Amino acid sequence: MKTRITELFGIEHPIIQGGMHHVGLAELASAVSNAGGLGMVTGLTQRTPELLAREIARCRAMTDKPFGVNLTFLPSVNPPDYPGYVKAIIDGGVKVVETAGNNPQKWLPALKEAGIKVIHKCTSVRHALKAQAIGCDAISVDGFECGGHPGEDDVPNFILLPRAAEELSIPFVASGGMADGRSLVAALALGAEGMNMGTRFIATQEAPVHENVKRAIVAASELDTRLVMRPLRNTERVLSNAAVERLLLKERELGSAITFEDILPEVAGVYPRIMQSGEMDAGAWSCGMVAGLIHDVPTVQQLIDRTMAEAHALIHERLAGLAR
Repeated sequence: MKTRITELFGIEHPIIQGGMHHVGLAELASAVSNAGGLGMVTGLTQRTPELLAREIARCRAMTDKPFGVNLTFLPSVNPPDYPGYVKAIIDGGVKVVETAGNNPQKWLPALKEAGIKVIHKCTSVRHALKAQAIGCDAISVDGFECGGHPGEDDVPNFILLPRAAEELSIPFVASGGMADGRSLVAALALGAEGMNMGTRFIATQEAPVHENVKRAIVAASELDTRLVMRPLRNTERVLSNAAVERLLLKERELGSAITFEDILPEVAGVYPRIMQSGEMDAGAWSCGMVAGLIHDVPTVQQLIDRTMAEAHALIHERLAGLAR
């Protein structure tokens, strides 16, 4: 399948793997790239630029296909060594960067000079237009259904994607609620040039996370996510568990007086305990509503092959048949 996204990134299928914390390691990124998609190494999961350089080298040893690095720019009192991370990406010969969080404008000149294509994750059309204006090459349009941070506008993809298509001239992919060939065809119909899958890729054999995490996603329905940190305007969609219920109770009890310090036990440093050790109630962790569409744990190759077969069948058989 050829779209502006496959052409831009030099990939076979218009499928991108989301850059997920403590999930986007070389094992998963290389598997996605080897299967014809675009794998993503998650930059800030690596605690230092030196560790990121090592992870990029590991991924390069595992695939000769294009892969990218996700770099999220977070507001922070003690920000990460962003110049070091950008240098590690450039020195590592990476040709695609997915930026997220704060405006990436400051870092674009160095990335562009190195011949790197930048796709920026946005949860609103206004932010997507800003990313286009500063020179990003593509957008990942993140609807309200997504795991992680859906923004504060609460616009689902059935509205957000066609609105993006009306306004943007650069290509964009659909992110949030993407699981299979149906998702891909729907995204294409709404104006996207491909899709970004996050939660769906966690439930694969190559995802370097504990089996408890994969089982939890398969067992979950579309009703099992919660929105936390709304009062702090840092909304995150997470899978419901005991820690999340404690966090929501604090939000109800403290109301507008709540601070980030109040919820630290439920959110700080919990990802290694969940993703590596399988402590499923250790804290809040990102998961999309798409969990309701996930029923198995295939290999990445099986997932992508199945997704593309479904998409082609939908386009050439069901939809073509309806048009007769």
